[in-house]
Order: sequence, then C-alpha cells, then structure tokens
Amino acid sequence: MTTAELVVQEDDVNLDSELVQDLIKQLRAIDTFDTYDGWSPAKIIDPIVLTKERKREIPVIGDPDGITIARIKAYYNSLASLIEKRCGLMAVPVVNLSHEGFGRAFVIVGKLIVVDKILRDVHRWGFPSLETMCEQSDKTIENALNLIEKYYAAATD
Repeated sequence: MTTAELVVQEDDVNLDSELVQDLIKQLRAIDTFDTYDGWSPAKIIDPIVLTKERKREIPVIGDPDGITIARIKAYYNSLASLIEKRCGLMAVPVVNLSHEGFGRAFVIVGKLIVVDKILRDVHRWGFPSLETMCEQSDKTIENALNLIEKYYAAATD
C-alpha cells in the first residue's frame, strides 16, 4: 500500500483522538510479526476506513480473514478500555463471530451489557471516515456510561 493510496492523511486531526490513539495501541499489540514497525499512525489505522470506492472492491459475499477479525476485536478492546478508563469499573469486550462473518459484539461491565452490536458481513467491516468512526464511538461510549450510571448496582455486582 503506497502513501498515495492512503485515505487517512498524516495531518488528520482525528489521529489525536483518544479512541484512535488507543486503537493504534491495540493494533500494535497484536502485531506479532512487527509489520507495523516504522509505520505512521495514519498508515496503521487506514485499513479501517472503508470509503465507498474501497467497499466496492470487496465482494458482497465472502468470509472474513484473520486480519479483519483482529481489527474488529482491537476496536472493541479500545471501546472497553475507554469505558473502563472513564467509569473506573472493569469493562470486558466479547466478540462472537461465525466463520461466515456474522455475530455480535458486547462490552460488559459487571453484570451489565453496556454495548451490544450485531455484526454482519464483517469481511466488509469498517467506517466511511476516521471522523465518522470517532463520532460513532464517542456516542457508543457515552451511551455505555449513561447505562452504567443508570444501572450502577448491576455494573458493580
């Protein structure tokens, strides 16, 4: 992948967001072959951004590869990490996928499910832009924190 093909620019302000920073940390942690060594944050996060053009290149029917599944798990790990950081309670991500790319992702705090997302066609998983990813993730985190506040007894049980 050349720099010209990247849709995330090196000067994108969203690269400084807490979510993107944590997601890059999660992605680097699962990089056992040091593929990301020397890569910029923009290059590491770029495959998660699926523009309309990129999405068109991916077949409608297909099974997810290991890298895509790892990215999805890293994303939900980041959500759980940020929820835990903001509420002070342990948040656990659970991603359950079939080999065909269907399943669910949860983030659980205590006995409370604070994030519940149905996943379909995960071989085409991604966000239209980095900004959209940050906005949707911020909403998800805020909703989770509101649930924790509302049902604190279940979250601490």
